[in-house]
Amino acid sequence: MENLKQEKFDLNQALETAGVVNVDVVSANRCFGGLHLRLKHYAESLKCDMIVGVYIPPSLLTDEAFKTPALYWLAGLTCTDQNFLQKAGAMRTASELGLVLICPDTSPRGDGVPDADAYDMGQGAGFYLNATQEPWAKNYQMYDYVACELVAWCEKHLPITSARSLCGHSMGGHGALTIAFKNPGTYRSVSALAPICNPCNVPWGQKALANYLGEDKQAWVQYDAMELLANARERLPLLIDQGTDDEFLAQLKTQDFAKACKQHKHPAVIRMQDGYDHSYFFIATFIDDHIHHHARALGLTS
Repeated sequence: MENLKQEKFDLNQALETAGVVNVDVVSANRCFGGLHLRLKHYAESLKCDMIVGVYIPPSLLTDEAFKTPALYWLAGLTCTDQNFLQKAGAMRTASELGLVLICPDTSPRGDGVPDADAYDMGQGAGFYLNATQEPWAKNYQMYDYVACELVAWCEKHLPITSARSLCGHSMGGHGALTIAFKNPGTYRSVSALAPICNPCNVPWGQKALANYLGEDKQAWVQYDAMELLANARERLPLLIDQGTDDEFLAQLKTQDFAKACKQHKHPAVIRMQDGYDHSYFFIATFIDDHIHHHARALGLTS
């Protein structure tokens, strides 16, 4: 009988080879030949420590000189850096394509960070904006964190190029669309699943925008994808999926956003998926389409 062979996996060597250096590794798991990591760093814009979920594909663990594009995922209300990586099933396809996945948390966190009793305000509900009202203004600068500080930190400490794309779900879909529209030349593509498209005109958005930004509705417009669409200076490849049985459909305004894309001649693939809801079952069903949408824009596939 042949002896079983076991090759010892050296995590530190794998991280060094991949170029994941000078980082605080909270946890590490092998997955589809690559590494699922939770990394902690201090975010100056948020005045607190943040944890970022990262998937490093296997191709980066064997070549010290190799770097690859990255897909940033923005999660929805109540989520953390882990919901997408643990539930969406995205790492298998990312492994095959050689794509790094980067999943920030949805808000600042910690004992000194303001919170609220409601699930749709405070920790877990940062809405990817820069708060101007107390008690939120000191910490809740999620727009600056995601659009600026996180990108700079990741490109310094991870084996990624400056080619990047952006995707998100629900509140994170709102974040992905608004950040992409407000930063032309920064991303290669954008997509969203069940995004909050018009927060100025739905209860979720009105509550968050009023609390974080105050009552001046002119300040709200800069964080509303429907409002930003009219003057978008770039026509990124755009894909949106929306379930027809989504219990929050009235809060999302996806169909109105599709009409606005047509009105403003903004190319977009917007698909209403019959019978699907707002959950990660919906996300897991269509996430491969989104990853391939971004892989094409990032030059990983033709």
